[in-house]
Amino acid sequence: MKNKILKTYEKIAQSYHKMIDYKPHNAFYDRPNTLSLFPENIKDFEILDAACGPGKYAEILLSQGAHVTGFDFSPKMVDLAKKRNSNHQENFFVHNLNDPLDLFNDQQFDIVLCALALDYIQDWHAVMGEFNRVLKPNGRLIISTTHPFFDHLYFKSKKYFKPQAVSTNWTSFGKGVKMHSFKRSLHDTIAPITENGFYIEKFLEPKPTVEMKKSDPKTYKKLMNFPSFLCIKALKYS
Repeated sequence: MKNKILKTYEKIAQSYHKMIDYKPHNAFYDRPNTLSLFPENIKDFEILDAACGPGKYAEILLSQGAHVTGFDFSPKMVDLAKKRNSNHQENFFVHNLNDPLDLFNDQQFDIVLCALALDYIQDWHAVMGEFNRVLKPNGRLIISTTHPFFDHLYFKSKKYFKPQAVSTNWTSFGKGVKMHSFKRSLHDTIAPITENGFYIEKFLEPKPTVEMKKSDPKTYKKLMNFPSFLCIKALKYS
């Protein structure tokens, strides 16, 4: 699974990078809702952008005065993040989210961001434990992921409670590619967070912005009636 996911992201990295500023699900759905969970003032905050992709989130957070460190398991994505954030190239490197965050000290970051990447991780407990370790006391974890109910319906699952490896065809990045991920229940989404030293401050079932209504009215209508993603802000308490 890891190799299949990596191969797909390496294949679409360039087109993903080119489209990230305006692709509706990213620009008008995930990003504005996830960013709404950040404090209003993040100047001088130490932020870890876990699975940073081509560095769009990092670009926004850096522009607001934060110190951002980003990693991704795709070397091509990391190269693109460096190009996008050319004054901070040394802050981006290749690392797999499945592996321990050994390069970071305990209590190093004020915020850990992980946007649309946890779908590719089978066991969230180890990841959440590492996120907790590298966060300062009262640090915040901000994540976005596919909504479990969306996956359940999309994949026509007959066993909601059973974690499952799934795949679907992505056609938005030029040539179609098969993307692999893991489907899980709402319990298996929440429990790894609350069982690894966090409590949930805000649970957001996002709605698209009005910009999506103009660029993709069909998807806008769907997302106004049923969510594809969910966004969570959690506070470290131990």
